Amino acid sequence: MSYEQIKVEVAERVLTITLNRPERLNAYTENMRDEVIDALDKAEADDNVRAIIVTGAGRAFCAGADLGGGEATFNYQDESFEEHRDGGGVLALRIFKLKKPIIAAINGPAVGFGVTMTLPMDIRVISNTAKLGIVFVRRGVVIDACASYFLPKIVGIGQALEWGLTGRIFSAAEAFERRLVNKIVAPEEVLPTARAIALDIAQNTAPVSVALTRQLMWDMLGASHPMEAHRLESKCYHWLGQQPDAAEGVMAFLEKRLPNFTMSTHKDMPDFFPWAPEPEFRKE
Repeated sequence: MSYEQIKVEVAERVLTITLNRPERLNAYTENMRDEVIDALDKAEADDNVRAIIVTGAGRAFCAGADLGGGEATFNYQDESFEEHRDGGGVLALRIFKLKKPIIAAINGPAVGFGVTMTLPMDIRVISNTAKLGIVFVRRGVVIDACASYFLPKIVGIGQALEWGLTGRIFSAAEAFERRLVNKIVAPEEVLPTARAIALDIAQNTAPVSVALTRQLMWDMLGASHPMEAHRLESKCYHWLGQQPDAAEGVMAFLEKRLPNFTMSTHKDMPDFFPWAPEPEFRKE
């Protein structure tokens, strides 16, 4: 696939995806969604990619859905009620299933989907001048991109409801204070900060260990008892301890050198993964 609405670059085992509609403040379209998913699919299969960054071209991160369609923007009457799937959710679920860490470098305004698309990402870095808004109720619709699942888990139900029910614009400082984002930096430091985190992961961590840790963290958010986590972590330890990356990690530490992890997230995952299969959207 050739890309028209995103740019991609791989350097030092880090893939950077740039939403590239600066004249529209990188407003979301179905084409953009499909291109991002394609880039993620390719990254998943590329052992040269150890971490992913998503950012925006120009002065914005993402202004949310492109409203150029006017009053028909959210009218899906050509699709059946039972089969329609929110496009933002399709992308959010693809991000959720990633075996590689993904970082949002929020370089400017992020509104609507511009916020919710980052929720299944692992780390969020934001410009201290950015404004955010979960504005869906002000457009007569509801939150998208599985945000009713992700947002309360990140910031708590009270804060999620306050932002979601008012649809108000809020500052990067508030987002940081309420733990929606991990780091708040000057605008020119957003991408370098995100890249430093990505490089730390790419250079020092075992890809399969990262993939399993990422999914353990997300999936155990819904666990009913810590025993569920204990069982899965125990399986991971039993399996990983017999793999070459565990031996390499120990020896690299003892020999005071950078590790050379060789296992692949698309070829060397354990048989018991995924432990939480995706449920069917629609039963036949």
